[in-house]
Amino acid sequence: MIRYIAKRRIFFCLNQTEVQEFTLEGFPSVQHLGKVLFLVHLLAYLASIMGNILIITITWADHHLQTPMYFFLSSFSFFECCFITTVIPKLLAIFLSGRQSISFAACFTQAFVFLFLGTTLFFLMAVLSLDRYLAICQPLYYPTIMNPRMCFLLVTACLALGFVLMVVPIIILSQSSFCGPHVIPHFFCDFGPLIHLSCSDTRSTEMLAFVLALFVLLTSLIITIIAYSNIVVTIVGLPSAKERQKAFSTCSSHLIVLSLMYGSCVFIYVKPKQRNRLDSNREAALVNTVVTPLLNPVIYTLRNKQVHQALRYALSRVRLQK
Repeated sequence: MIRYIAKRRIFFCLNQTEVQEFTLEGFPSVQHLGKVLFLVHLLAYLASIMGNILIITITWADHHLQTPMYFFLSSFSFFECCFITTVIPKLLAIFLSGRQSISFAACFTQAFVFLFLGTTLFFLMAVLSLDRYLAICQPLYYPTIMNPRMCFLLVTACLALGFVLMVVPIIILSQSSFCGPHVIPHFFCDFGPLIHLSCSDTRSTEMLAFVLALFVLLTSLIITIIAYSNIVVTIVGLPSAKERQKAFSTCSSHLIVLSLMYGSCVFIYVKPKQRNRLDSNREAALVNTVVTPLLNPVIYTLRNKQVHQALRYALSRVRLQK
């Protein structure tokens, strides 16, 4: 897809000028705080990356955590690292050096990768819900169903669905005309702001994007609701209070992360008219790309006793080696 956009026919606008690059507006109201914001977002970015890498490392290093749930969790952490890296480095460049220009091909590539990975993360969250449902409600069948091959196929299916669903609207929008101004009122190339800049008739593309966003969010949400409804019924029927507490603790982190993700994404994407409320979308997108990825590793590690034990074991090994 990247080559397709890079080698595509150069678009000519009404004034016969070539569209070679866009300008990312960023946050003009706080532009004077560029260096301070650079430092804050850099620390948040590094903390997110380190937190997710820690989850991946612990999962693969400790054999107690080499289970389907932690395989999906480590996959989620890996894709989340890629997801925020699509956006944050460019935002840091805007804050530090004021470099706001981005080429046409780079802009649409960023938009595609952002939407592709975001969609993949939502489907992975649905898979995590299914995994918890099978582990708690169908424990006898769980090892047979969630074997390594099935886990790999589920993650691959999430990637494939994310790619197929997002590649079509991005290609369609890249073939639109952009007659100027070429200033994107956002800190990265997102679908809504790009539609706002197009001088072509984008009503069909806008409706397609709305339907796809609704499909992704509703599909993952319905799967999660069904899975957790059954989980709650099963947990309530457990005879031991200790067993109920353990079951709830493994699911609560997942539900908190889901709430954070759905809250921002529903606000941004599930609107038929992308031309409205671009400023509020920009702030919600900042939560989705900076705050939520920063909180996710903290939520998963602080509320998980198995991860605590794995960390203590790893630290004790490091001390012994010294």
